[in-house]
Amino acid sequence: MKNTNTALTESIYYILLALVEPMHGYGIMQQTATLSKDRVRLSAGTLYGALASLLDKGWIEQLPEEGRKKDYCITPAGREVLEQELLRLAELLENGRNLLNYPNE
Repeated sequence: MKNTNTALTESIYYILLALVEPMHGYGIMQQTATLSKDRVRLSAGTLYGALASLLDKGWIEQLPEEGRKKDYCITPAGREVLEQELLRLAELLENGRNLLNYPNE
């Protein structure tokens, strides 16, 4: 995948990160809140709209249904998008630290 220079929203970033392990909607909401230290709290409407968009982009897939819960997981394309975002964020952090003479950790 070529660098698309597309920044992910924080919600999309955490949803993709949560879906490194297969998970259902409520689990995604909980994991997103946990990973973001409660900074990102998704409502059901926001989550399911985001999931529909991510499915359309091919970044996640729905696993075969077992019972009422729909489980989702990240696809290889979604993982690549997530990895590109990590590189973009690392560059932002490095640039900020360099310009502000902030010590690297």
